[in-house]
Amino acid sequence: MSELFGIFLIQLALLKATPLILAALGGLFSERSGISNIALEGMMLGGAFSAIVGSYFTGSAIIGILAALMAGGVLGYIFALSCIKWEANQIVSGAAINILAVGLTGFFLFEVFGFHGSSPAVAKMPLLDLPLMEKLPFLGHPLRVMIFQQSPLFGISILLVALAWLLLYKTPFGLRWRAVGENPLAAETHGVRVRRLRYLAVIASGLLAALGGAQLSLGDLSQFVERMTAGRGFIALAALILGRWKPWQVLAACLFFGFADALADSLQSVGFGIPPELFLALPFILTIIVLAGFIGEIRPPAALGKTYKR
Repeated sequence: MSELFGIFLIQLALLKATPLILAALGGLFSERSGISNIALEGMMLGGAFSAIVGSYFTGSAIIGILAALMAGGVLGYIFALSCIKWEANQIVSGAAINILAVGLTGFFLFEVFGFHGSSPAVAKMPLLDLPLMEKLPFLGHPLRVMIFQQSPLFGISILLVALAWLLLYKTPFGLRWRAVGENPLAAETHGVRVRRLRYLAVIASGLLAALGGAQLSLGDLSQFVERMTAGRGFIALAALILGRWKPWQVLAACLFFGFADALADSLQSVGFGIPPELFLALPFILTIIVLAGFIGEIRPPAALGKTYKR
């Protein structure tokens, strides 16, 4: 019984971590270029809603994911315009994107589906199952269930972490990317087009965060619920800080927060006579505790949050 519970807990933790990994990677791209991005929450929410709309009208989860990417790209571009072209305060602009996403998704939920609160159910994204893996001598059936019976976006998120590491640390483009986040003026004197690179970074951030939202609505649930991100964009931001803006460490932080979320859900289902609100708050409590213990040792990119004026 305990083995089954452990398998269920790890599988649920990977499921919960997937949208955090995608959103945190989006934040990594943006913040490594010097743009502080608290708009991850709104980008995730826009992606979650657009994924359901696309899937509902076409019957295809793939179209739903493409619709989510489109929404994330638009929100990322709006945020980039505000912060880069119009040189608005990045924190205020990010908060505005979050508020905009809540309002627009609530409005269009009723306009498109005629309901408040939640959308009709659509077909969930099929699980990724690699049956050949069970033939490997070091992988038994429980491990195959835990690791390989996941949403396809889980595998994509791990691949993206590896690609982000290669891009940032093993390519000249990644060196320019990091330079822009540390000292944009020095980077520009060496021929780097700072504003163009930051536009790319912020739009990529929107795409990845929206993909995380699509995982919530199509991979975890099979419908859109108002405000369904429920602070996950901010937890992804906390994972980004805890991971020191480094891809593999960010992945580890997201897995930790995913495990905390899964543990809260599991304990809530068991009961213990404890108010359910305490279990819902558990991931956020752990976030505060962990960040309080590490925040003094963390150094962000030097130009993060600063307006760049040529």
